Amino acid sequence: MTQTKQLLYTPEQRIKRDQSIWTIVQGVLAPVQFLVFLVSITLVIRFLATGKDYDLANYSILVKTFFLLLIMVTGCIWEKVVFDKYLFAEAFFWEDVFSMLVIFLHLTYVYALFNNSLEPKSLMAVALCAYVAYFINAAQFIWKLRMARKDYEAMLIEQSHSAGELFTKGYAS
Repeated sequence: MTQTKQLLYTPEQRIKRDQSIWTIVQGVLAPVQFLVFLVSITLVIRFLATGKDYDLANYSILVKTFFLLLIMVTGCIWEKVVFDKYLFAEAFFWEDVFSMLVIFLHLTYVYALFNNSLEPKSLMAVALCAYVAYFINAAQFIWKLRMARKDYEAMLIEQSHSAGELFTKGYAS
């Protein structure tokens, strides 16, 4: 018995995804957030190495956190449009679970910053933990979407082979 591999999107979900403005929003916000991350992590590491620009590093982390929350909210809307569930749709369940850790770590940093509950280097260590988690989560999503693209391409090839066989059989009879 052959087990059929479950695709990330059903044909109906793929249509919803392709027609949704939220797909474009996610496609714009994801690289912007990554650029903000790259600038911010550079500033955090610079502060840790030199002790310079503590305030600038903090502002950059707050901007990064804003983009994280924005992409999370718009991502929930996208997930609702495509999968009819705001969070934890089967296709992205583990990515969403890990996203909760990423948000928790970013908000822990924000809480500690505004409550002055950590020394600057400890605060930056929390930010680095949040950034490591974010990087892993971003890699999860990229890998999942890459696999979805490969699955879709394989499905198209299979369909074209099936159509070719039908044509050949029909022509031969």
